[in-house]
Amino acid sequence: MTNPYGAWKSPITAGMVASAGARFGDVQIDGEDLYWIESRPDQGGRNTIMRYIPGSGVAEILPQPWNARSTAHEYGGGAMLAHGGIIYFSHFGDQQIYRFAPGKSPEAVTNEKNMRYADFIMDRRRKRLIMAREDHSQPGKEPANALAALPLIGGGKTEILVSGKDFYSSPRLSPDGSQLAWLAWNHPNMPWDATELWVADIRQDGSLENHRKIAGGADESVFQPEWSPQGVLYFVSDRAAPTGSAQAGWWNLYKLQNGRVEPLLEMDAAAPPAEFGFPQWVFGMSAYGFESEECLICGYTRGGIWYLARLDVAGKKLEALAVPCSAISQVRAGSGKAVVSGASPTQIPSLVEINLQTGNHRVLRRSGELTIGPGYFSLPEAITFDTGGGQKAHGFFYPPRNQDFTAPEGAAPPLIVMIHGGPTAAADTGLKLKIQYWTSRGFAALNVNYRGSSGYGRAYRELLNGQWGVADVEDCVYGAKYLAERGRVDATRMIITGGSAGGFTALAALTFHDVFSAGSIYYGISDLEALARDTHKFESRYTDRLIAPYPEKREIYAQRSPIHFIDRLARPVIFFQGMDDKVVPPNQSERMVQALRKKKIPVAYLTFQGEGHGFRRSENLRRALEAEYYFYARVFGFEIPDKIDAIAIENL
Repeated sequence: MTNPYGAWKSPITAGMVASAGARFGDVQIDGEDLYWIESRPDQGGRNTIMRYIPGSGVAEILPQPWNARSTAHEYGGGAMLAHGGIIYFSHFGDQQIYRFAPGKSPEAVTNEKNMRYADFIMDRRRKRLIMAREDHSQPGKEPANALAALPLIGGGKTEILVSGKDFYSSPRLSPDGSQLAWLAWNHPNMPWDATELWVADIRQDGSLENHRKIAGGADESVFQPEWSPQGVLYFVSDRAAPTGSAQAGWWNLYKLQNGRVEPLLEMDAAAPPAEFGFPQWVFGMSAYGFESEECLICGYTRGGIWYLARLDVAGKKLEALAVPCSAISQVRAGSGKAVVSGASPTQIPSLVEINLQTGNHRVLRRSGELTIGPGYFSLPEAITFDTGGGQKAHGFFYPPRNQDFTAPEGAAPPLIVMIHGGPTAAADTGLKLKIQYWTSRGFAALNVNYRGSSGYGRAYRELLNGQWGVADVEDCVYGAKYLAERGRVDATRMIITGGSAGGFTALAALTFHDVFSAGSIYYGISDLEALARDTHKFESRYTDRLIAPYPEKREIYAQRSPIHFIDRLARPVIFFQGMDDKVVPPNQSERMVQALRKKKIPVAYLTFQGEGHGFRRSENLRRALEAEYYFYARVFGFEIPDKIDAIAIENL
């Protein structure tokens, strides 16, 4: 059937996109069992705890209304520990730590107010938990971060083990319980800029002594320290050394051997470098795990595509493992098996178990039920294009695809340029139903890995330093032009959308360039000064590196803030905002909406009570996506083939 681009009827509904939004986190192997945290959009965004027992299958073990979610660093993660069949977790409602055995009611093991906890490990010898702790007990002061211990007998009060740095994460206890390793960093750094790896000996009374820095510094990001089964310390680093290495400046695997730091892998100099780590936005991230003392299982990304491999530590040889995933996270391994959270261009995120003896794999859990045939899925095309300053930028292009429809001859599709958040994050090729929602309706999509994105080495990440609001915006503009010049999209109907930091980039592109015809902003930033003043501790100095020190260089913040240049914005925009957002408060969106109203520019504004930074409730996810579609249809004048509730669009 022939229909205009944008007006194709699709079986991929907004409700389907919303209900398939379950995410897997804190994946842990405990003996033969597997545990993880799973988000539930249809339960108000609650995080539950799941368990897989071989031979018995998957079961939910945390009853409602319990919610396993930490708010440390606001983004959380690392909210659960499974140990010997007993679960410890941070409950979202009061941020206390609870202990429970499946089938029984959770019991509080802390009673401290205004504390947040994450990244739990068990100290069996001393019968205590060790964790990252964030202290919010001093009103008006910045929260204090530390590593702390919680005695599990007669406890309730945590005891500080180490403090003095602005941030702590990743406490790891050596197998014999004699040493503790951890990561720490200070303002204005983010963990992908500059972190330090420390180790200390544990005294008989449980306190720490003989602190020593193993790796890290001003120009080195260390990620995921882990002890091998025999007590060798491993970690991921993007250090410049060794000189001349193909992996210099890319997150690579290292170990501490005889007091010296040694790389585990020398990549072929003729091959493109690879990243073996992630930007540490949340606690509990993992890119590798130990199969044995001699072998580890690791994920790595090259050109935006993720792979899984077995690494022979002694021989420094990397052997590919065949898994149906091009996007991988939460890599865990044990004797004879590995588990990852993964997705592919045609498979939604799933928990995949790999038998390391046979190489076979099986899906243990999918993030939703998917019955859509491949004829409705657009496959990503990796593109690299010229951008500002003589640089190159990257992205994944998705052409329209729907087996039931074709467009009129000679027509080109509208383009939606999508911008990931962070801005230090990355677009990958895992199946995202939200993208397919658009492409199956006749839109093209470009998911941009602009300068500053992870997965392309430290030098690429640092191209955004001092250039946020310039380089990222240029990359989106140049990417859209690249596609339009090749006739793959309609240059008169190009849309840009993003959330959070991506929302800022989208709004800046709409304000300072005339390439895009409309935009949608999800909890986006319009006033960089307000962000620098109002945001939470974890990101409170992030803009010092991305833009310039504040308030010393406040004029640069003003120059790049769309709110001060409303006279230059003449494109329709729809805004979406969670009213409980502590990262980008609602006033950021509200001021922009008010300014557009005064200028008589078409604008729509949807707010969601009970939502924070990133929507979690399925009904809100569905409502926002349908409203966005309705907005584009009205702006570009095509008929919607679906039944969608109308929204108020002012000035149209």
